[in-house]
Amino acid sequence: MVQLLLSGCNGRMGHAVEAICAAEPELELTAGFDLLGADIRDFPVYASPAEFQGEADVVVDFSSPSALPALLSFGLEHRMPLVLATTGYDQGQLEEIQQAARSIPIFRSANLSLGVNILVELVRRTAAVLGGSCDIEIVERHHNKKMDAPSGTALMLAEAAADALPCQPELVCGRQGIRRSRERCEIGISSVRGGGIVGGHEVLFAGRDELIELRHSALSREVFASGAVQAARFLAAGQSPGLYSMADLVTYLGL
Repeated sequence: MVQLLLSGCNGRMGHAVEAICAAEPELELTAGFDLLGADIRDFPVYASPAEFQGEADVVVDFSSPSALPALLSFGLEHRMPLVLATTGYDQGQLEEIQQAARSIPIFRSANLSLGVNILVELVRRTAAVLGGSCDIEIVERHHNKKMDAPSGTALMLAEAAADALPCQPELVCGRQGIRRSRERCEIGISSVRGGGIVGGHEVLFAGRDELIELRHSALSREVFASGAVQAARFLAAGQSPGLYSMADLVTYLGL
């Protein structure tokens, strides 16, 4: 039995994780945290992790960057692993996560879909072969409630491509106001926000005479919730302190 604490439990992703836990008898959703406070649920909901006094194995977070200080404090105090599935962290927060991971296991990923992480590897390999001769553009699409742009996944894809390029590219997020030809050593990112789009990412390798498109579309939020639960199981299995990613989970699952 893996006992989970769910941060951001009142949100869309929180409800998706709750549904998975309800369907799997080896998972127990012990309590939830949400900055908005209590909701009518089958488990207790606290406005702050500090209010929780029980026992659990791991925290899964689908909330917002503003919740990070309380989560890190809770994790360090209770020596409890954290799965951070929130995006939009600033550089200072990323450094705080790195520091905390020296004492507790922390799993952080901008996207918990196994399919997206296969896409990341495909982008890295394609950039290694074609990156010097192609323009690389990323288009990401999400629902109209998403707060951050570009998406964390788009930045993951850009980083994967950049690692394989012979130069250090400039990230250009939107081209409004830029009146010049496109530079060879840059990666463009365009963001679309509309309706109920769960998530879509497209990476274009545009050459002089051909266009290669790599694409992933999420058809439901369950794909991210499922990845988060798998990450929780991975940490609850007894990982040492450190910062873990989807690459570690893929290896652990033998995929």
